Amino acid sequence: MPLEIKKVGVIGAGQMGNGIAHVCALAGYDVALNDADPDRIRSGLATINGNMAKQVSKGTVSEDDRQQALGRIAAADRVEDLADCDLVIESATEREEVKRKIFASLCPVVKPEALLASNTSSISITRLAASTDRPERFIGIHFMNPVPLMELVELVRGIATDDDTFESSKQFVTRLHKTYAVAEDFPAFIVNRILLPMINEAIYTLYEGVGSVDSIDRAMKLGANHPMGPLQLADFIGLDTCLAVMQVLHEGLADSKYRPCPLLVKYVEAGWLGRKTQRGFYDYRGEKPVPTR
Repeated sequence: MPLEIKKVGVIGAGQMGNGIAHVCALAGYDVALNDADPDRIRSGLATINGNMAKQVSKGTVSEDDRQQALGRIAAADRVEDLADCDLVIESATEREEVKRKIFASLCPVVKPEALLASNTSSISITRLAASTDRPERFIGIHFMNPVPLMELVELVRGIATDDDTFESSKQFVTRLHKTYAVAEDFPAFIVNRILLPMINEAIYTLYEGVGSVDSIDRAMKLGANHPMGPLQLADFIGLDTCLAVMQVLHEGLADSKYRPCPLLVKYVEAGWLGRKTQRGFYDYRGEKPVPTR
């Protein structure tokens, strides 16, 4: 029988992790938010509070629902604080070795029947599952950014994921009032397999001097009716994440069309990662974002 999920653990309190905790708490789940950096947990909780306050001001959430949801979220300073969770979702940086270490420390702690999931946007679910003691109870649950606003969740079964885990995950996503799309376990799944090569090509267009940052983004917004230009979107995603996904695609599919643009590599090496570092294809340190090229 599918496991009844009552309490959810989230590892990683950054932009994606605190967003996952946010929607889980609003859906009535008890949530334990964990991060290797305790300060990031406090920052994540503050972000959740602020984002829920915005929802209240827009009338999408009542003040009573906000207060109840905030009361369901607890800081989990230690991995051991996740011991009673029914589902633990890893939402750490997009590096396989980091994720493997997290699951290695998590498996001895959580109860045997608990489900494990990764919010990875590109890494093999089968490989991550194989590093745990429960590959049949492991699944990819990939949320879109920003989590409270985006409706889609990709569900990705590893080769060993059993039917009960899959059914429990579908029920979980549905209770969050989100829609799931089932993706096969191929590099970058569906959304990023399509989206990130487009962003990478936009960066090549900039790199080759075909257009400026402003021209490229304006062209795609007005010419293709995209709500956000590809370079602005790359900054929002995080250029380090964009590079990590392109590297997974390039290595996993061995096709030169997925080669990361050298300019993307250079920006990441410079520490210009987009909005989170205040500099990327735009400079966000002033009152208005200014293109950096």
